[in-house]
Amino acid sequence: MNYAEFLESVREQAGLPPTEAANVIRATLTTLAERISGGEARDLATQLPEEYRGYLHKEVDFAERLDLVEFLNEVRTRAGLDDQRAAEGARAVLTTLRKTMSADEFKDLESELSKDIRQLFHATGRVWA
Repeated sequence: MNYAEFLESVREQAGLPPTEAANVIRATLTTLAERISGGEARDLATQLPEEYRGYLHKEVDFAERLDLVEFLNEVRTRAGLDDQRAAEGARAVLTTLRKTMSADEFKDLESELSKDIRQLFHATGRVWA
């Protein structure tokens, strides 16, 4: 999947204009990078269009553990969206991300995330309580 296809997938799933979709991609990938190890962030970056790889850059291998609400709050703050649009956008980014990844890499990524955050990889169910 290339840059334009990734952006369009997120835009369409979340119902966001292109600028907001681009912001939520940046916010979600940056927040995700903080929640996974440096090695996993580097591996994940290789699966993404080049334009998005920088959002997964980490200087340290440390992964910060947050629950779903904290994760979505970070995305909301970084993207400048309200709660529901940020949650829908984050889900759209992660479901699109799942489509771009190999099965093995997806399994590795899921193993580093809490169960509540992993629910964002699936396109069904309510995200924000």
